Amino acid sequence: MDYALLYPGTQGSRLDDSPSSSVFDLPVQPANPSPQPLATRESSSNNFNLRPRTLSVQTTDTPESSPKITVISGGSGGNAICSAFDNACFVLPVSDDGGSSSEIIRVLGGPSIGDIRSRLVRMIPPAPPNSTLGAVRTFLSYRLPANVSEREAREEWRDIIEGHSPLWSGIPNDRKETIRGFLVYFENEVLKRAHKNFSFLNGSIGNYFISGAQTFFRSLPSAIFLFASITSSQANIIPVIVTNHTVTIAAELENGIRLVGQCEISHPVNPSSSFEEDGPEIDAFSPVDGMGESIPHRSNIMYSQVDKDRGYEPLEAKIYRLYYINAYGHEVHPTPNPEFIKTLATSETLVYSCGSLWTSIIPCLALRGVASAIARSSLLRAKILLLNGSNDRETDGYTAVDYVKAIVGVLNSDYQKPSYGLGNARTVYPISAFITHLIWLEGSPIEADVPALTALGVKAIMVRGNIEGDEDQGPRYDAGVVRHALAQILA
Repeated sequence: MDYALLYPGTQGSRLDDSPSSSVFDLPVQPANPSPQPLATRESSSNNFNLRPRTLSVQTTDTPESSPKITVISGGSGGNAICSAFDNACFVLPVSDDGGSSSEIIRVLGGPSIGDIRSRLVRMIPPAPPNSTLGAVRTFLSYRLPANVSEREAREEWRDIIEGHSPLWSGIPNDRKETIRGFLVYFENEVLKRAHKNFSFLNGSIGNYFISGAQTFFRSLPSAIFLFASITSSQANIIPVIVTNHTVTIAAELENGIRLVGQCEISHPVNPSSSFEEDGPEIDAFSPVDGMGESIPHRSNIMYSQVDKDRGYEPLEAKIYRLYYINAYGHEVHPTPNPEFIKTLATSETLVYSCGSLWTSIIPCLALRGVASAIARSSLLRAKILLLNGSNDRETDGYTAVDYVKAIVGVLNSDYQKPSYGLGNARTVYPISAFITHLIWLEGSPIEADVPALTALGVKAIMVRGNIEGDEDQGPRYDAGVVRHALAQILA
């Protein structure tokens, strides 16, 4: 990306070399932008042809000239390929209750911000480690140690918020004091709840910063904007639900068993982990469809990549449905972020990214109005499912057809509040209204029955992924593979 176009006056110098760069150095339009033709005049007519024309000249591949893409994904599942999408809007769930987010939720409440922080850090522009952006990236990516005593973790945290930690090295004073201010605010909120004994073990500094900003502004989108501004990121990230409450999902299995919380569904932890026993704290000034605050949560759930590599224990039965619950365990139907619905109406491509199907993708779909926004969009010309490279606990035994039917089944479910009176008809959309293409990896253990997919109205496209590390883990997507596949579909 040419930052000289985004930041006029920076030609001849590096973007992040400014000794006192402003926190809110947002991109502005060039002083004399080149006019873009909105229409072409036909030689045989005095009327304008308002249809988009195909240019035969070579154009620069910039986000502005690329089709707008809406990407529905989780955090880690889609991070490796997010650079494949130009001019993209990333929609992420706010229901993850694992990692250091679990401790923040247990003590402070609020929506989960772990997946959002992970994507924001990944979208920071590339920069040398000794540059300003490099230093900011290192700082906001840092985690406090997990294999030390609580006292040692608190001492390191104290060095950070007092500004003495070597992690601050290379960060200009304006950005440092802005970041530190919200970390201090986060610390203050934790101290107000000292009886809950907040644990700093394995704590993410980026999570603490976003949580402090979200609590201060009482707005997660505002916290995202602040993070993106400080890191000079052009990331367009939308939380699927806008709320100041904790968001909890539950899954009902085919045998009637109910699992509560993302961790319990996708990777349960040792049941000996402590629970927060205090009742939910209800804030009358932040209502969202009766969602309330949080149900009791485990304390500081740590789940590493090593744990994932050990495999998984299959569910007792397949997941029948996924839904949201409030603080009392009752099913609720939250309203999606209006920006999510708006971006679906203005995008040309929708991508269901790889990742946890039932706890990352489907929480973004099991909401009121999402199905009709996808099915009825006049601009969406490709709705693409990136099939996972392998199954997990949530999808054990699934085929490609099962993935498609799970997504379509959720979108065709009724998530509206019950209406009374006549005319309560419900529209059931065909599969092709939600998924038009499926991309799958050659050599994947997940069966992709191409004739069956074609019969459902879905075009299957096989791509060759990369094998990294242990070949037993199967092929994986990378940004280049996904970019090439999208170009084929959109050509």
